[in-house]
Amino acid sequence: MSAHLRRMTEDDLPAVVLLERALFPDDAWTEEMLRGELSDQPRTRHYVVAEDPGGALVGYAGLAAAGGQADVQTIGVLPGRRGTGLGAALLTELLDEAGRRGSEEVFLEVRADNDPARRLYERFGFERVGIRKSYYQPSGADAIVMRRRQRPPVGFTGEQR
Repeated sequence: MSAHLRRMTEDDLPAVVLLERALFPDDAWTEEMLRGELSDQPRTRHYVVAEDPGGALVGYAGLAAAGGQADVQTIGVLPGRRGTGLGAALLTELLDEAGRRGSEEVFLEVRADNDPARRLYERFGFERVGIRKSYYQPSGADAIVMRRRQRPPVGFTGEQR
């Protein structure tokens, strides 16, 4: 993967909105929706962008976390960059942030017809826990609800016996 991950800022919104519309034409988030998400960063939100070496935006991802639970809000990768590990890198960053925030579980919704995304999530330990009928509008596509239990930290914990 030849991309650099960094925190998303309001300056990134025009490029993110263009990518959002290209990736999710039926149910793209608006600039106002994304601006609202960023307004709660870093308190309960964590959004990142991926830039290629030339500075072009090639992906983005967002997490909401509060009360020991986190939700993957979105992950988007430029079509020409799919299959390069960029989606996995973005998801890893979100899961790491969920861990830093003490989240015990991470949830997400994925379109029922998005097999590549579902396979990525399964590789990372997400399991199907439900379905939301006609969740995506206006298409009416169902969403598969998935959950991943966070793993406890590995290594020395400071506990003495």
